[in-house]
Amino acid sequence: MQNLTTSKINPFIGSRDYEESKASYQAIGWTMIFDSPDIAEMQLGESCFYLQRYYERKWCENSMLHITVEDAHAWYDKVNTVLQERRYGAARVEPPREQSYGALVTFVWDPAGVLLHFAQPRQDGAS
Repeated sequence: MQNLTTSKINPFIGSRDYEESKASYQAIGWTMIFDSPDIAEMQLGESCFYLQRYYERKWCENSMLHITVEDAHAWYDKVNTVLQERRYGAARVEPPREQSYGALVTFVWDPAGVLLHFAQPRQDGAS
């Protein structure tokens, strides 16, 4: 019998300015666990993605990462502080707000327009 076990999914996302994007992710807490001239693997807790030196506006602005967190307010405070200290292109953050599926979400746009959802599940465990 074939073993088709998988362990994780790492999406690929683009960057308008590769070096700026790497720096912005590291500034908000991601660790770069692999780096090359054209691709970097970024990790936050158990979550990883590959950042590429490639930009297609429509693709980047339609890419989203949903990251389950314990405290959406803490993520807002962290990212807001980082963005006030140093400008990372078009990067921005919005205060947490309740979403229709029940999670409290802090929305963060990276310098290329990729949307990160820092989502705090509601108390009953649904997200």
